[in-house]
Amino acid sequence: MSFNDIFKSSFLESVTEFSIIDTILGLAVALVIGLYIFIVYKKTLTGVMYSSGFALTLVGLSLVTTLVIMAVTSNVVLSLGMVGALSIVRFRAAIKEPVEIVFLFWSLAVGIVIGAGMIPLAVIGSAIIGIILLLFANRKIHNNPYILVLNLCDEKAEGAALGILDKSVEYYSVKAKTVNSTGIELTTELRTKDAGTAFVNHIKKVPGVENATLVTYNGEYMS
Repeated sequence: MSFNDIFKSSFLESVTEFSIIDTILGLAVALVIGLYIFIVYKKTLTGVMYSSGFALTLVGLSLVTTLVIMAVTSNVVLSLGMVGALSIVRFRAAIKEPVEIVFLFWSLAVGIVIGAGMIPLAVIGSAIIGIILLLFANRKIHNNPYILVLNLCDEKAEGAALGILDKSVEYYSVKAKTVNSTGIELTTELRTKDAGTAFVNHIKKVPGVENATLVTYNGEYMS
């Protein structure tokens, strides 16, 4: 018995069931949309750390998913085996930003849709998703939240510093106050009127103010 005799009942017959032109077209569209997702990811990146590996993963994920779905839709037996094979795969990559999950699912969805033959749906849907993400990412927030930490000598300096805040910021709230033998440490959350921070310099010039530190606050961490 030859090698062909062993596999011709299923393997060799199923090889001719796919179209080379459809495969090339699907992968080409997946590549173009994957590059589009790559560009949108770079444009909407909010942090300072750009991960080229994650961005490249978005392109590769679109291509690989398209190839897998094409294989699954062309052969029912293969689809069952593919489910079993993929069930043992485990991913341990850490997600730094929650929005990265959106890009991962976007790449997967593009591959699934293109692999199923619905190329117009993938193109139109990706265009709409990309525009929405770009609009929200480029929306400027002028009254950014801040945390102001003051080291004061006495209550007189505290009152003068809070008076400057009343006139200079849109809103402020005292979050913590620590009093010890060396003085007073005051922590306030505030929002500026026009993104200006010159009021910190005025507070530092107040007699009795030893130190004034202003840091950005986004509700999760300070940087």
